[in-house]
Amino acid sequence: MKKVIAIVCGGDSSEHGVSMRSADGIYSFLDKERYDCYIVELCARKWEVILSGGERLPIDRNDFSFIVPCSENPDKVQKIIPDFAYITIHGTPGENGILQGYFELLRIPYSTSGVLVEALTFHKFVLNNYLRSYGITVAESLLVRKGQENALSEEEIIGKVGLPCFVKPADDGSSFGVTKVKTIEELRPALEVAFAEDSDVMIEAYLDGTEITCGCYKTNGEVHVLPITEVVTEQEFFDYDAKYNGKVDEITPARIDEKTAERVSKLTAAIYEILGCRGIIRIDYILTGTKGKETINMLEVNTTPGMTATSFIPQQIRAAGLEPRDVLTDIIEHS
Repeated sequence: MKKVIAIVCGGDSSEHGVSMRSADGIYSFLDKERYDCYIVELCARKWEVILSGGERLPIDRNDFSFIVPCSENPDKVQKIIPDFAYITIHGTPGENGILQGYFELLRIPYSTSGVLVEALTFHKFVLNNYLRSYGITVAESLLVRKGQENALSEEEIIGKVGLPCFVKPADDGSSFGVTKVKTIEELRPALEVAFAEDSDVMIEAYLDGTEITCGCYKTNGEVHVLPITEVVTEQEFFDYDAKYNGKVDEITPARIDEKTAERVSKLTAAIYEILGCRGIIRIDYILTGTKGKETINMLEVNTTPGMTATSFIPQQIRAAGLEPRDVLTDIIEHS
């Protein structure tokens, strides 16, 4: 019998729509001869499975099951409990450990890292300082919590991170709520924008260099690092508009020095192992300094990277001479 795969998407953050597109991408990649695949949308307390004809049926959260008409006899119904959950929620509750804990309790295997890793990587400031302890280079930053906005003056903040700088939600993605601040007068309005997305805001020093991103996954005990992508945009930074509206050039493999590419690949694998990740991740970096001798600055670890038509991971998989279908099959079968 085919295994039942639930592609779990949606979520409760501003990235809900992006997640739905990633679900469509994953559905198109999965091997339908091997798996019965269902898209499951989560939105607050409304959990629904979407059938092929567009009909929506409720999920029983007690065991993550749903009831569908029996294929052999339409007059009867059958209860389905997925054999595997492919989590593609960008943001809460799928990228911060909450959903992982739920599946752990139900003993349903899933595609991402575990509860602790997801919680750690979801909070950018905590992650950066954790990896800094391993000697990994990250930008200077500080954390401001809602209700404590006036604990530091604008002058004290800029004195630590400099100008320009980035103000961003500490627990969010897809560049929602992110502002590039160029003057001290722009700092407070940028904090308000970020606080609309999250109660923790990270203020991070600007790094002038080449932005790259590198995917990685592990199956059967072996870490596979994918080709590196160079990110070039005429926008102020790689914002939502650049990511999802085509205002970016994504060059795979990246036009960087061969030795630098080798160092990035080794660092990506090392971070994967340090954190104890599972499934596919993607790590973003900024290269600064002299070409061939660049400093590799880690920006962010994405544990549920986008899988839309314009996402990096499918591009990198194909650049490696692989097919997304085969990679996803490996991940499912080795979970």
